[in-house]
Amino acid sequence: MATTLPSASLPLEETNIQAESQWATVLRRFMRHRMAMISAVVLVMIFTASFLAPFITPFGRDTIDLNNRFVLPFTPNSETGQMHWLGTDHLGRDYFTRLLYAGRISLTVALVSTLFATIIGLVLGVLAGYFGGWVDMLITRTLEFVATFPLFIILLILVTVLLENENLIPIPGFILSFVMWITAVTREREAQVIVLVTVVIALLFWTGTARLMRGMVLSVREQPYIESSRALGGSHTRVMTRHIFPNAFPPIIVDFTLGLNGILVLESSLSFLGFGIQDPIPTWGNMLAFAQSYMFQHPWMTVVAGLPILFTSLAINYMGDGLRDALDPRMKL
Repeated sequence: MATTLPSASLPLEETNIQAESQWATVLRRFMRHRMAMISAVVLVMIFTASFLAPFITPFGRDTIDLNNRFVLPFTPNSETGQMHWLGTDHLGRDYFTRLLYAGRISLTVALVSTLFATIIGLVLGVLAGYFGGWVDMLITRTLEFVATFPLFIILLILVTVLLENENLIPIPGFILSFVMWITAVTREREAQVIVLVTVVIALLFWTGTARLMRGMVLSVREQPYIESSRALGGSHTRVMTRHIFPNAFPPIIVDFTLGLNGILVLESSLSFLGFGIQDPIPTWGNMLAFAQSYMFQHPWMTVVAGLPILFTSLAINYMGDGLRDALDPRMKL
C-alpha cells in the first residue's frame, strides 16, 4: 500500500534554510574582505571606548588643572600621579578623556543624523517610485529643489540661526534627557545644541537616499511578482513592506555606511569652522580647531586630535566596501 508523506511544512523549511544560507553567504563574503574585517574591529573599539569613557579614564571631561597645562603625552599628573596618556590642553584637561567624550558626541550626531536622513530618503523614495504621478512629481521636485542649493552653506546658515535663537524650535524634555544620557552632557543647553545640529543635518541630507530608492523602485514595480501580489489583493502597504523594502535592504546598508562617513566628516567640519557644537562640549572637530592654534608650539595636539577622524573615516569606508561586495549577488562565492 502506498504511503503518503506529509509535505506541507517543506516549503516553509526550505524558505528558512534558503534565508539562512543567504545571510551566511553574505557573512562569509564579508569575512573574506580583510580590510573590512579589520575596519569592523577598529570601529567596535572606537565606539566601545567612546561610550565607556567614564569607566576607562579617571579624569572628568571638564576637570580643569592649571598646574598641569600642556603636559606632554605619557606624563603623570604632578599632583595625583595619574597618567595623562595623551597629555593635557591649555586648561589642564586630560586630552585622552576629552577625545573619548568627543567621540561619543561626534559619533552620536553622525549616527542619528544618518539614520533619520536614511529613513526620510527611504520612505520618500519608495513613495515616489511606487505611486508615480503627482506623488512622484511632488517628491522629485522637492528633491531637486533641495539639491540645487549649496547644502553646506545652507547648513551653516541654519545652524547659526538656530543656535543663536535657542527657543525657536521647542524640544521636548524627554528628548533632551535622553540626549544628555547618551552623550554624557550635563546641561540642557548642551543637549539642545546637539539635537539642533543633528536635526538640521538629517533634514538636508536625505536626497541621495531618496534618489537611489526611487530609481530602484521604478525598476522593480512592474516585475511579475509585484503584479502577482497586487492581483491577489495585496494592499499598497503590503506590497511595499513585503516585496519592495526587503529588496531595498542591501543597497540601503551600503548607502548608510557611505552617508555615515560623509556626515561624520561634515559634523567635524562644522565644529572646526566654529558653526557647530563648540567648547566646552568636546567634539573631534572643535578639538582639532583648537589644536591648530598651537600647531607649532605643541604639534602633538593637532596630530592626536586628527587621528580619530582619520581612522574612523577610513574604517567606515573600508567596511562599506566590504558590505557592498558581500551584498552584491554578482560576486563569486
